[in-house]
Amino acid sequence: MVVCENGRYRKTNSQNPQETSTPVSSQNQPNLRIPGPVPLPDNVLELAGSQMINHRGPEYADMLDRMTKNLKTVFMTQNDAYFITSSGTGAMETAVVNTISPGDKVLSIIIGAFGERFAEIAEAYGANVTKIVFDLGQAADIDKVRDTLRGMSDVKTVIFTHNESSTGVSNPLEELCKVIHEESDALILVDAVSSAGGVPIAVDAWGIDVVATASQKSWISPPGISMVTFSKKAWDAYAKSTTPKYYLDIQQYEDYLKIGQPPFTPCLPAIYTLEVALQSMVDEGIENVFARHHEIAQHTRDGAKALGLDLLPDPGFASNTVTAIRLPEGLDGKAFLAQVTKNYNVILGGGQKSLVGKIFRVGHMGWVEKDHIDEALKAAEETLKSMTS
Repeated sequence: MVVCENGRYRKTNSQNPQETSTPVSSQNQPNLRIPGPVPLPDNVLELAGSQMINHRGPEYADMLDRMTKNLKTVFMTQNDAYFITSSGTGAMETAVVNTISPGDKVLSIIIGAFGERFAEIAEAYGANVTKIVFDLGQAADIDKVRDTLRGMSDVKTVIFTHNESSTGVSNPLEELCKVIHEESDALILVDAVSSAGGVPIAVDAWGIDVVATASQKSWISPPGISMVTFSKKAWDAYAKSTTPKYYLDIQQYEDYLKIGQPPFTPCLPAIYTLEVALQSMVDEGIENVFARHHEIAQHTRDGAKALGLDLLPDPGFASNTVTAIRLPEGLDGKAFLAQVTKNYNVILGGGQKSLVGKIFRVGHMGWVEKDHIDEALKAAEETLKSMTS
């Protein structure tokens, strides 16, 4: 049996998850520190390689039922929840095509590359998108969002990224939801691809209508499955939506969920690992999962500061799943990343778009221990010394 405790997968010969053997780790593998897909321990790789099953049979139905209940627990919601075979971008598109119609007024709050992507998806389906863009490294300013909402009439939907992995910034999700509710009756669609599972998201308490996430981040699973939640208000919007849809039509997922099946062939390897990950998170206690991510994030930030390096984001909004660190002025960022990998077998994330060559990113979500972070930062330190001496 494979179980997961505190982000560590272990083998056990018992059906009791508390009776475990030595932790399993991936030996002689690169230290993959990008912000997803996350590295997987050997036991997860073994689990993902399990034989296929009938996705129209009772075994899958039982698994889907357990996964759905546990996903709702992690999201702190009674809303409907669904598993879709797609990337995280597929989940974002699911949010858009099922709730927005061509011509709808949409406010897009953008703090980085993935907020831009969310806006592009809405525009591709004909939405009338107003963008409010903040400087890279900054979170959304609540007062500016409030003022923008007050200046808009008939805004139907607000879309934004919770945790911007391109900049290592976490938006103040609860506060954003509060001001949106105070100033409008708009739907709230949240891209939580790089935050869900590692950072608290109180879907019901904060009034979030659709949350989109994916398996390859904090869920310690391979890419292939996205997850979405849908509120009653989102379903009301679905009933009015005129946007064409087929594969991502959420009604199909609802209809098939009732009979314990997916509407289309699922990515079973990711489903296998997600089932274990979700159960382990519930068993560990979601507050403990979030605390563990905060602890490793703070360890990463402290380690960067100890090297004399500056973070890109304001510390008050620094992400608990990925840390963005500024490179020294004039340093060849592409060469830096290449040397870290070549000399130390550590793979760091680089900057995106205008941040290419200016920052490096350290992912610390899912299966990660302090030794992984220390090794990555040591590799960065030694490489910087060799390039600046």
